[in-house]
Amino acid sequence: MTSDIRWVVARRYGAAYEADIAAAVLGAAGIEARVSGRDVVGIFGPGFGGATAQGVELLVPEDRLAEVDEVLAE
Repeated sequence: MTSDIRWVVARRYGAAYEADIAAAVLGAAGIEARVSGRDVVGIFGPGFGGATAQGVELLVPEDRLAEVDEVLAE
């Protein structure tokens, strides 16, 4: 099954947990979100949710991007 959703970067975070929180907030508001870049090994090893050397990206469907600022500002 293919998806017609075009995912775009809404935010970049230095720590995976920050992106996870933002994704959860967006999800609660009905905006699907994904976190990309979690596969990069964290400072303290794989699975670490804190700071990473390359950071992580919060992705949202392109047609919902305009709503992200408003939702995350709350």
